[in-house]
Amino acid sequence: MLDLQIRVAEAVHVLNHDVQSSNRVAANQWLVQFQQTEAAWEVATALLTSTGDFVLPSDFEVEFFAAQILRRKIQNEGYSLKLDAKDALLNALLIAVQRFSLGPPQLLTQICLALSALVLRAVDRKLPIEQFFSSLSNLQRLENGNVAVLEMLTVLPEEVVEDQSGDRNINAANRSQFTRELLSHTPMVLDFLQLQSEQKLENSIQLHEKNKKILRCLLSWARVGCFSEIPPSSLPSHPLLNFVFNSLQVPALFDVSIEVLIELVCRYEGLPQVLLCRMQYLKDVLLLPALNTRDEKIVGGLACLMSETGQAAPPLIAEASPEALMLADALLSCVAFSSEDWEISDSTLPFWCSLASYLLGLDSVKADRSSKIEVFSPVFLTLMDAILLRAQVDDTVLVVTNGAFDIPDGLLHFRMNLEELLVYICQLLGTSTFVHKLLVDRWTILDSSVPWVNVEIRMFALHLVAETALQDGQPIDLSMVMQLEHSI
Repeated sequence: MLDLQIRVAEAVHVLNHDVQSSNRVAANQWLVQFQQTEAAWEVATALLTSTGDFVLPSDFEVEFFAAQILRRKIQNEGYSLKLDAKDALLNALLIAVQRFSLGPPQLLTQICLALSALVLRAVDRKLPIEQFFSSLSNLQRLENGNVAVLEMLTVLPEEVVEDQSGDRNINAANRSQFTRELLSHTPMVLDFLQLQSEQKLENSIQLHEKNKKILRCLLSWARVGCFSEIPPSSLPSHPLLNFVFNSLQVPALFDVSIEVLIELVCRYEGLPQVLLCRMQYLKDVLLLPALNTRDEKIVGGLACLMSETGQAAPPLIAEASPEALMLADALLSCVAFSSEDWEISDSTLPFWCSLASYLLGLDSVKADRSSKIEVFSPVFLTLMDAILLRAQVDDTVLVVTNGAFDIPDGLLHFRMNLEELLVYICQLLGTSTFVHKLLVDRWTILDSSVPWVNVEIRMFALHLVAETALQDGQPIDLSMVMQLEHSI
């Protein structure tokens, strides 16, 4: 068996480093064939678990390849393994996790992925998740064991959500059972994550790296529904939620913190209210400074979070509480934020559409529809100004290609996405008000200088809502259009 291990190591080295392409091709062909053999199980396991072998010293590339072999074989053949073989493989992978708990990180992740794939494929035979979590408790007692536990807890839920192996033996019932068994351990997982989040390190870089891993793990568990196990009344003050909010202020943690919050908002009914209660913090501490410094990453992330919050609970926004109006105002700032692309403005459109659609769908008597629309009409009028400005095609955005002027793809995409929103705004405000705003309000036409950039975007908007406006039956003042015709 040692001879075969050495041959695998040599083939991996040739594949990755040999200057002769023919040698690399031959090594790859041999390794592909080797992976399909029964011996690959034992060889790959030995490469990951053997220590102190002077004949075959530790080598990251070889060990990473061994972990990949086991993961692929588990995904393709793991369901047919006998129970004793699964037990032995589970124990071997746990030993490998312990051995590489300090990294390299890519290798530890690959081993954990193999371990998660094995647990998923053993769930129907009652192997497992209990044994897996018992092993985690043992691992925590070891020096640096928490690092490995954190990685294992991160990838285990991902195997449920993201498994792409195509193993038809893993049916919906098995996944459902696996998820239920996972969620039964939610209290332990959240307690572990909370404990880790409260531990401080003197080295700020190491602290941020550890906190990023905690957030990644929390994101994985949020995707399988861990917060459904928490009473809604305790959510607003939950320590882990506070940890996520505080992490928003750390640049290195901002992106993953936004991901966690968006996942929670989309999955849990009580979270939009929690987010609204923190709008003052989000706006004053994060958004306004980012707008002033033109930090597109922060503005874009907050725009997505606030938009998802509003989409998750339109009735909450329609109540027009101070926090809801603050969210709308903050999103108006994001729409108006100018950048080289239009992704930030575009990301807010679903929110405005969902709010407008909800307001239009209210019962005119019971839900006090007219008063709610009256409250939000100034917001949508301001929104019109912002989107018309962002959708303009002027010299500052045109791209020269082969001597011709082209409109950037981002702007084209943004303009194409405006139709639904403009139709909703037209219906909310009424055709007369909408057209007056479009053609008369806050812009003038001078005989000597026609602002054609402004004219173009307003004619474009008018074209998008033309059918809706005509069906409304209200009189439309098109005198400004006639004046434009005389100016040409």
